[in-house]
Amino acid sequence: MPMTVTGPDSIALQVRDPERSAQFYETVLGLRRAPRAPSGAVALAGSPVPFAVREPLPGVDLDEGRPGLGVALWMHCDGVKGLHARLVEAGTPILNGPAEGLFGLAPAFADPDGHAVTVHDRG
Repeated sequence: MPMTVTGPDSIALQVRDPERSAQFYETVLGLRRAPRAPSGAVALAGSPVPFAVREPLPGVDLDEGRPGLGVALWMHCDGVKGLHARLVEAGTPILNGPAEGLFGLAPAFADPDGHAVTVHDRG
């Protein structure tokens, strides 16, 4: 029987404090909690791919280097300029200011654990 991988169907960031990270993604980015989540995780109702923050898996040390190094996480946002202003107001570290690119206006920031996240306005 042929097997086809179609791409990611769920993304989770390993974080030090899932509740703190979930609150950041809720209050600053505006994501909403999903009704169910696996143990040790907070699921957020991302679209088109579900998104979660979770406790680190055994053997993962979040204090070594930058979390998520080598992973590019991009999220779509209809109001990038407004979100960028909200990130700055919340004291979120901005890694790259808003710049036009292939995916539209796209600033990047660091979440509470230092994961680099880019938001863009062109779907």
